[in-house]
Amino acid sequence: MSDIYDIIIIGGGPAGLTAGIYSARARMKTLLLEKMMCGGQVLTADLIENFPGFPSGTKGPELADLMLKQAEAVGLEISTCDVKKITLKKSEKDPFIIETAEGDIFKSLSIIISTGANWNALGVPGEDRLRGRGVSYCATCDGPLFRNKDIAVVGGGDTALGDAIFLTRFANKVTVIHRRDKLRAARIIQERALMNKKIELCLKSVVTEIIGNIRVERIKVKNVATNEEKTIKADGVFVLIGLSPNSGIFKGLLDLDEKGYIRSGEDMSTSVNGIFACGDVRKKPLRQIVTAAGEGATAAVSAEQYVERLKGTAYE
Repeated sequence: MSDIYDIIIIGGGPAGLTAGIYSARARMKTLLLEKMMCGGQVLTADLIENFPGFPSGTKGPELADLMLKQAEAVGLEISTCDVKKITLKKSEKDPFIIETAEGDIFKSLSIIISTGANWNALGVPGEDRLRGRGVSYCATCDGPLFRNKDIAVVGGGDTALGDAIFLTRFANKVTVIHRRDKLRAARIIQERALMNKKIELCLKSVVTEIIGNIRVERIKVKNVATNEEKTIKADGVFVLIGLSPNSGIFKGLLDLDEKGYIRSGEDMSTSVNGIFACGDVRKKPLRQIVTAAGEGATAAVSAEQYVERLKGTAYE
C-alpha cells in the first residue's frame, strides 16, 4: 500500500489548495495534481477586495502564492501533470487509478475533484491582454472596482441583465451589448433593467475589439444588421456569456447536470463513493474564492473520514 495515496486532489485553485492544506494537516498521504500553475482563475484577478483578511484588498497572484506556500509548508505534495483518465475501483478497498497525459499512473483510495470552470470568452483582440485590467467575468467580484465609471456588459441572459442591474450600484453608466434584437432574460429582469436610468441597451451588436494601453479605455462594437462600427467609451467590460465547467473527463463517470457541472452533496460527495467535488466544477449557486475554499475544506474532511473508515481507523 506504500505507493497508494490516501487522497489525490485534481486541480490547484483555491478549492484544491484548501483541500490540500486540510488533508496534509490531517496527515493524510496526499498528492495534488495541477496541469498548469496553482491558483486557478485567481491568477487573473488584478485586485481582490472580498476575501476575508485583506482590508485593503490583495492582488490575485499574491493570494494564490500565499495559498500555495501554506500548502507546501504543511507538507502537501504537488505534481504538474494533466489528468486524462480515471479508472474506478474494482472493490471499495481497491484504489482508484489516475492516468495522466504525461504517462504517469497514480493510485489513491479517494479523489477530490477541483478542476474549476472557465468563463466563456469573446475571443476578440485585446480581451486576453486586458483580462484583469478592466476585462472581467464576474460582476460580484469586481463591480466595486468600477465606482463612478462607464462600463459595458456583454450578454443578454438572466446573468448578464441581473449583473448589469447590480453594477449600476457602482457605475455611472452600464451599456448592455447583445447580438440579437431582443434580450433573452426573464421578462421581469428585463423590465427592471429597462426602468433603470443608468442602463443603456446596444442590441443587434457584437464587440469586435477591446482597446486600452494599460487598462480598458474603450470598445469597438459592430451592428450585425448593418455592419456599421462604432467606438464606445468604457473603463471596464464584463463578459457574461456563460461558464463552462472543466468536467469533460468525468462524463459517463459521475452524475453531471445538463451543463456539465458535477452534482454533489453538502459533504461534497459525488455519485461515486470515494470521489468528492469542490469549487466551481460542482453545481452550486455562488462561485467565489471564499466559497471554493470552504468547499475544499469540507471535501478534505469528508475524504479523510472516508479513508479512515476503509482503513478501520475512524474515530468512533
